[in-house]
Amino acid sequence: MTVELTIVDDAGAAADTTAGLLVEAVRAGGAVGLSGGSTPRVAYERAAALESDWSAGTLWLVDERCVLPDDPLSNTRLVRETILDRVAAPPRFQEIATHVGVEGAADRYDELLRRERVPSLLFLGIGSDGHTASLFPNAPSLAATERLAVAADAGLEPFVPRITMTLAAIAAAHHVVFLVTGADKAERVRQAFADPPTSAIPASLARSAAGRTTVIVDRAAASRL
Repeated sequence: MTVELTIVDDAGAAADTTAGLLVEAVRAGGAVGLSGGSTPRVAYERAAALESDWSAGTLWLVDERCVLPDDPLSNTRLVRETILDRVAAPPRFQEIATHVGVEGAADRYDELLRRERVPSLLFLGIGSDGHTASLFPNAPSLAATERLAVAADAGLEPFVPRITMTLAAIAAAHHVVFLVTGADKAERVRQAFADPPTSAIPASLARSAAGRTTVIVDRAAASRL
């Protein structure tokens, strides 16, 4: 599957490009899946600054650590801090029920995704080991073809169990967008988007099946393509 490559000058420009896509989707009443991490934080904050009325849209989480929503490790907390608490009219937000434990939360999220359908737009990143969402290298979760959400191993530090959308869920999205910045990710970007797909680099397997897959990278991250 081909990807659309968007190379911008720096991390700030990458955040602006991502923010624009997010706001466009929300204004159109779309459902959007958000990933955690430090890279998208700025993009989410800039999206909130661009648009104060998010009431037409729905936000989902691509993955979550099995912690309470106010925990510093929580992606729910990230979304609240960067978007929900900053806009005048917040969107609907589909949280992951981490209070019932990792397996129970995964079951509930899988059922919710089946009932309401996978978001049409998903924002993903790439970890230092090549993972995306909470799909880690050679993990059993990569083979989950009958589920839209599963419990996942802790993966990288911090070693906290996680709930994640599966590759099947990612494939069902109409538009998958990767945001990757920094020279430290250049090798992983090459492996994920220029080399043959492999379970050793889960990001290389995460593509929209019938829609678009876009990669937004700054020049540093794209330096080995």
